[in-house]
Amino acid sequence: MSELHHFLFENLPVRGVAVRLDDPWQEILARRAGNSSMGAYPAPVAQLLGEMTAAALLMQANVKFNGALILQIMGDGPVKLAVVEVQSDLSVRSTATVIGEVAENANLADMVNMSNTGRCAITLDPKDRLPGQQAYQGIVPLFDDQGVPITSFQQVIEHYMLQSEQLDTTMVLAANNQVVAGLMVQRLPVKGENNLEGSRYGQANEDEIGKNEEYNRIAHFAASLKQEELLGLDIPTILHRLFWDDQLQEFEPYVGEKAPKFACSCSRERVSRMIKGLGREDVESILAEQNQVEVGCEFCGQQYRFDPIDAATLFTSLVDSNDLPTTKQ
Repeated sequence: MSELHHFLFENLPVRGVAVRLDDPWQEILARRAGNSSMGAYPAPVAQLLGEMTAAALLMQANVKFNGALILQIMGDGPVKLAVVEVQSDLSVRSTATVIGEVAENANLADMVNMSNTGRCAITLDPKDRLPGQQAYQGIVPLFDDQGVPITSFQQVIEHYMLQSEQLDTTMVLAANNQVVAGLMVQRLPVKGENNLEGSRYGQANEDEIGKNEEYNRIAHFAASLKQEELLGLDIPTILHRLFWDDQLQEFEPYVGEKAPKFACSCSRERVSRMIKGLGREDVESILAEQNQVEVGCEFCGQQYRFDPIDAATLFTSLVDSNDLPTTKQ
C-alpha cells in the first residue's frame, strides 16, 4: 500500500516525513520496460531513479508547495539526466536518459559524476504564477565541501539542505523493482517558515547546525534503519521500532485516494501541437523516411503515432479561433 506520513517529536525541534510507494513505482518501471525504443532501465539506474522519486515525494510533502517540485541530476556519465516531478497532490512521474553502458555495481558518481562536474537541481514551479513571477531553483554540485564526489543520493539531499536551507537533515532512501521508500527527519527552523526558498533567519539556522543534541540523537536512530527494513515494513512499524522511547505527534496519513500516485500530463493533443510546431516541411520529411511520425513520452512511455493522414489533418484543420486576426470596428 502506498502511504505517506508526517510526524513531529513532542517538545523537540524535530519533524519527519516517511513515504512508501509500490503500485505507482511498478507502473513507472513497467511503462519504461514496455517502450520498445527505450527498454527497461539497468538495475543501478532504476535504483537511483527510485531513490530520487522517494526523496522528491518527501521534500514536496515537507514544504507543501502549491505547484510542482522538480528534482533532477545531470552530469557526464552514462546517465545524462534523471528527473522526478511531484505535484502538490503527490502525483509523481520520473524518467532517466541513459546513453552508454552502466556497470552492475555502478554508484552515483559512476553514473552521473565521472569528472566531478555533475549537478543536482531542485526547482519549485508555482501552479498559478503571478505576472513576472519566476520559478525558484537551487543547484548544488555532486561533491562535498572538500571536493570529494558523493556516492549516494541521500547524501546529496542532506548536503543540499545544509547548503541551501541551513537545516540539519537525515534522509534514508531505498528502492528495488517493487517498492521505493524513504524516511526524512529534519531539525526545525529556529524561527519562521522554511520551504526551500530560503528564510530571513538563515544565519540563526546556520548557527544551530550540528549543535542540537536531541536532533543528533534522533538522526542517529534514523540512520540506523536498514534498507531491507525500509522496503519490507509499513511506516507505523518503522516509526515504532526507531522512536519507541519518544512521544510522536502523528498526523493523518496520506493513504487511499490521497496517497502518492503515478500521473503523467502528456496527451495526444499536446503531442499534436508539438508536431504542428515543427512545420509542414519537416513533418513531410519524416513521413517520407519513416511513413509515420512517432513520439514517445519519456516519463510514462506512451507512444503516439501519426500516419500521413493524421499528420495532414494537423495542417488542414480549421484555424483555431485564437489565431484569427482581429478587426477594429
